[in-house]
Amino acid sequence: MPRLHEGQLAVKQDAARFKIACCGRRWGKNVLDHDFTMQSVLAGHPVGWASPTYKNLADDWRMLKEKFAPVTANKSEQDKRLELITGGVVEMWSLDSPDPIRGRYYARWIINEPASVNGLMQTWNEILRPTLVDLRGDAIFSGTPAGRNDYWRLAMWGQDPGMPDWGFYHYTSYDNPYIDPAELDEMKSTLTEREFRQEIMAEFLEGEGSVFRNIDGAMNAPLSWPNEHPEHTLCAGVDWGKHNDFTAISIGCVDCAREVAIDRFNQIDYAYQRQKLERLCKMWGVRVILAELNAMGEPIVEELQRSGLRVEGFKTTRVSKAPLIEGLALAIETSEVQFLNDELWKQELEAYERTESEVHVKYGAPEGMHDDTVMARALMYRAMQHAPRASRHDKRTKIAIAALKDI
Repeated sequence: MPRLHEGQLAVKQDAARFKIACCGRRWGKNVLDHDFTMQSVLAGHPVGWASPTYKNLADDWRMLKEKFAPVTANKSEQDKRLELITGGVVEMWSLDSPDPIRGRYYARWIINEPASVNGLMQTWNEILRPTLVDLRGDAIFSGTPAGRNDYWRLAMWGQDPGMPDWGFYHYTSYDNPYIDPAELDEMKSTLTEREFRQEIMAEFLEGEGSVFRNIDGAMNAPLSWPNEHPEHTLCAGVDWGKHNDFTAISIGCVDCAREVAIDRFNQIDYAYQRQKLERLCKMWGVRVILAELNAMGEPIVEELQRSGLRVEGFKTTRVSKAPLIEGLALAIETSEVQFLNDELWKQELEAYERTESEVHVKYGAPEGMHDDTVMARALMYRAMQHAPRASRHDKRTKIAIAALKDI
């Protein structure tokens, strides 16, 4: 095996159970995958190797056969299977037809070039992930981006603090010390900007269905404290969640035209969620709260109103959601409001999709992802639009509440 360079070692040594290695071309993904395979199989464990098609795995099958030749006990060319004298096994699969994998069990999965796998998320959840249960196995997804597809969604998991089993690692082709940077510079002169950013810089580029534009330009709100907004009008947007979804809270200042505070949490009961919201809003002196009414939202809003908090509900439907999201999209595109530059909240904006059918237009997060933070920000911005600027008199707040009731 060749000696791993610094970036490859960083991925290998990280403690995450499921690793997403997003890398530019010729960074050394396959070398890292071979190393992961060798580490596990020489220890006597079963390893599954998956590629988008059989043609994709042909070279890796040939190289692994050569590497393991001195310690191979049995070999099947037809099944792409190696049995080693250590007791370890390597089985190589094409994910263009993954059903035969069902019923197997592995200590490790190597998923090579996952961006090219159709239905990657479904294949992972329904077929590959269950095979790791018996041995509490791990996995590495190593590849170059190809738009914002299922591979990108897994990459979002790797960057989500709420999913500690997942890790994300980003390297460009320039990060391979064995490649002459001049070669890559020469390629840049012949590639389009999009091709260079995707293939060499390993960037996940937005597709045609992306809703929000100019995200980076609208993520410049400075950190601030409640005492920096004396007598300003502050509004909050709240999207509720409990188990699989998250409760997200966004607070914005009408007078400063910027977001000042965010919070996101799950796995806590509704009483504690109400308490968290009350404390946060009282700390910032929030005048107007707009909260989603769907599912558990209505009884929570009623409880908050009984506690004296000034809160109104927003019923999210297909019809009401479109103008809500489009309003936020316009505010971001024009930088009308500046938002806090939190990576996870930014990623949900980047992931948000607009899909069209013959019947209607649909807005939402891709399958397997959340849109709680997007909804919280959209509700906060809607509240800001209908709230007056600061006043010493509570009459202004009453006007704002009355306006929200007409939304």
